[in-house]
Amino acid sequence: MSLSRAPRRTLFAVGVLTAALALSACSDGDGGTSGGGGTNFVTNKGGISTAPKGQRATPGEIAGETLEGERLDVADFKGKVVVLNAWGSWCGPCRAEAPHFAKVAADLKGKGVEFVGLNTRDANKQQALTFEEDYKVPYPSLYDPAGKLILFGFPKGTLSLQGIPSTVVLDKEGKIAARALLALDEKKLRSMIDPLLEEK
Repeated sequence: MSLSRAPRRTLFAVGVLTAALALSACSDGDGGTSGGGGTNFVTNKGGISTAPKGQRATPGEIAGETLEGERLDVADFKGKVVVLNAWGSWCGPCRAEAPHFAKVAADLKGKGVEFVGLNTRDANKQQALTFEEDYKVPYPSLYDPAGKLILFGFPKGTLSLQGIPSTVVLDKEGKIAARALLALDEKKLRSMIDPLLEEK
């Protein structure tokens, strides 16, 4: 008995994601790609891409169980700026950026910004929980060991999460406004958030 087409497509997509993550995992370079093929985003020299208001895409469903076992749906944060950070406990650049994310998240608590981690490729949940404890991460992370949220949560041709680490920031309308495909320090992270907080 052969597999149906739908599972085959899913297996193929997960295989493609695994290959893509293997190629792009733990990148700390300054690169990025300018929009092309009908996209309207621009990458600056710091490796941060942005999309102008009115030309931003809506992500797919980004929801599931957190590392702590609680249900979380990013759509519930509409009306706030949302920072989505893809990370793994095994990733050196993720460890380098973690203190910056923890500091900015603590500084902006209650100021209209929500942080959500997307923990991926950590087969052992305990290692991810230890990472959060070690770096005093004050926000939840969705547990996504197979990378399905990264693969299916962003429409093709948009500012999507494409490596580990990478970061996407959603505007107050829940649309994809900025992306970085590199480890971020506090200054670069704030440069993605602050303009969106000022938008009406």
